[in-house]
Amino acid sequence: MKYTRARVIKDTDGQEPGEIDLVEEETVSSDASKKEGKTTLPAIALRGVTLFPHTTSELDIGRRKSVSAILEAHIGGRIILIPQLDDSVVAPRTSQLASVGTLAKINDVSHGDNGTVTVEFSGLHRVKILSYTQTSPCFIVEYEKLKQTNYDTITAQAYYRNILTLLSDNTEILNNVDESVNGMWSDINGFIDKLAGTLVFNKNFDLLIEPDTEIRLARLAQRLAGEIEIIKAEKEISKRVKQSIDRGQREYFLREQISAIQEELGEGKENRELSQKIEKLPVSDEIKEKLKKDIAKNAKMPMSSPDYGVTRNYLEFVTELPWEVRTEDSRDLKKAKEILDDEHFGLEKIKDRIIEFLAVHQLTQEKKEPILCFVGPPGVGKTSIVRSIAQALNRKYVRMSVGGVRDEAEIRGHRKTYVGAMPGRILANIKLAGTVNPVFLLDEIDKLASDFRGDPSSALLEVLDPEQNNTFRDNYMEIPFDLSDVIFITTANTTDTIPPALLDRMEIIEMSGYTPLEKKEIALRHLYAKQLRANGVSALQIEFADGVTEKMIEGYTRESGVRNLEKLIAQVMRKAARRIVEGEDGKITVTCENLEDFLGIPRYSKSDANKSDEVGTVTGLAWTVFGGEILNIEVSLMNGKGDVILTGQLGDVMKESARTAISYIHAHAADYGISEELFKSKDIHIHIPEGAIPKDGPSAGITLATAVLSALTGKGAKCDVAMTGEITLRGKVLPIGGLKEKLLAAHRAGIKKVILPTDNKKDLMDIPDIIKRELTISYVTDINQVFGQAII
Repeated sequence: MKYTRARVIKDTDGQEPGEIDLVEEETVSSDASKKEGKTTLPAIALRGVTLFPHTTSELDIGRRKSVSAILEAHIGGRIILIPQLDDSVVAPRTSQLASVGTLAKINDVSHGDNGTVTVEFSGLHRVKILSYTQTSPCFIVEYEKLKQTNYDTITAQAYYRNILTLLSDNTEILNNVDESVNGMWSDINGFIDKLAGTLVFNKNFDLLIEPDTEIRLARLAQRLAGEIEIIKAEKEISKRVKQSIDRGQREYFLREQISAIQEELGEGKENRELSQKIEKLPVSDEIKEKLKKDIAKNAKMPMSSPDYGVTRNYLEFVTELPWEVRTEDSRDLKKAKEILDDEHFGLEKIKDRIIEFLAVHQLTQEKKEPILCFVGPPGVGKTSIVRSIAQALNRKYVRMSVGGVRDEAEIRGHRKTYVGAMPGRILANIKLAGTVNPVFLLDEIDKLASDFRGDPSSALLEVLDPEQNNTFRDNYMEIPFDLSDVIFITTANTTDTIPPALLDRMEIIEMSGYTPLEKKEIALRHLYAKQLRANGVSALQIEFADGVTEKMIEGYTRESGVRNLEKLIAQVMRKAARRIVEGEDGKITVTCENLEDFLGIPRYSKSDANKSDEVGTVTGLAWTVFGGEILNIEVSLMNGKGDVILTGQLGDVMKESARTAISYIHAHAADYGISEELFKSKDIHIHIPEGAIPKDGPSAGITLATAVLSALTGKGAKCDVAMTGEITLRGKVLPIGGLKEKLLAAHRAGIKKVILPTDNKKDLMDIPDIIKRELTISYVTDINQVFGQAII
């Protein structure tokens, strides 16, 4: 008994089918199985190839379903071969297969050295696929023999005679046509199948699935005529080349033949166009000569060569860059101010600085403007204001997010000698913009990373330095490109993580959070209209009552920007859209009373501060990259040995602040009526809630000191007072940063009074008037002034 074993290396969909055993027909019958009285057979989906009846061919089988079908049918058995409608699909569904296939016999199965399975099939006749009775592990189809139509008409006979004439008149060039295809009118469809299988084996499966004999003959005649013309063109090309060269110059002959073929295909024209574009490039003659040599070298390469595609892509990238294409700048500062005012509410100082930037840009020809860096919490409009700058200047806008970029090649590109080499994202975006002077946003520059592949921030030094970027060299292009006309602007949430050398090249413009009034105005002017358009809801179909926006801001968001507020408005719009589609009558009105039907229960109360005066609990203020936050600090005493316990994931600086506060109170214990024995017999436990969030910085010093004193004296701390400031061992209160964000957080949390270092009094100029009116602000220079105002 004969066995054929084959190992399939890898399925075309990336799976490993493993080993298969294929046995002869004598071992297992491969006749069509009978299921409920219907004729069924296993089937294979063919990709990029068609097997016609009356032809024999060997096909490589790799997909798992195909292998399973071969196992089901066995050598000598019958199987259905069905063409795919789309050759790009790796794992086709039944809807992606043709409705007609070829019933074939499996003649032999063998395996090659590379592990592929090769099967020899003989096409028998065409069949119509009635249904798929099974799709796993292989296709099983119910079929019937395809019925032919229009096979004995006058038109069909005319097409048949035309084909015979073409065959007889071109016997010398149609060497691959079997003589047996002539004289087969009695089996006209067999004639079509055999001729089609011979001439168009790898394409045009519509000849297989078409039941109309007249249409099949028409298509076959057309394609046969086209095939003859192609062969004649090939012979004419070969003849012209042979006439132009000496027989002994074989190498020269091959080059000329390639040249003639490229001329016929239009590639010679493309090379000439590339040469003309290179002549116009504003580069040195040496670089032009190098590029022309690349074109000449590429013309001699076969198109199948990997180097051909690499060089071709390189030349096209170089010539398609906008070397001298630029947009005309708008010089109307009044219009620029109107654009900024229309797109953004508030931010007056930011807008004034942008107008100054645009004015200087008009007056100077040095092209050495500072690189602006907008720093602020998420959702305050950093990215959108850059887009407005581009609009005000009438320049193209390009955004590139560098957050998480670790590879220097992302900025500078890969050398084109590497497989899969690509230009850097700087030049790629310049090409995408189509101009040499766009407004180029480098978003999230504070989130750059680095690893063994290089440091992207170092690569950006050249890009952002006006003294260097006029000759920026991308590793892929290896030709200097002038970036001095590009206006680079960056954004970040914090400057702490930006490398100092990169930070030194930028001018920092801080964008603080919005007040509730500013958020309301932004929502009314921009967010509602934007979400109405985004959700397909008309302003006539939904109405927001007074107070709804304020309730969303106070009860559902705790942010410096308006991003979450926009999400809430979008959620309301979606629910309204559903009601409209479901047929709800009348205008939908959103009120403070029914807002919970749209957004659920409010997530925040008006005050997140302490609700009552408590011993050992004090409210502090903190700054984060997401804006200001309130900080509830808790201190508890317990029997022990005088140890200090710190919890809440505190950073080193905050731990030192806590120990400084305890040391000051310990040194002045007698002044506060605290027994020395208390520090020896009690452990002091300091905890800051939300322990999963890291906390650090010195600005909680006076808050920690007040909470410790409250716990040691047993006196309560006022719940409506918040504070921020650094403490020294002498009890001095030092200034802090992030004041605006901290005061906004206190206002959001319902705090009535805030204690600040006296040295921060000058910073109140940047605080909105509404915040200063609704908060009582007290300034201190000594910790005892804090104790006097915070301890009951």
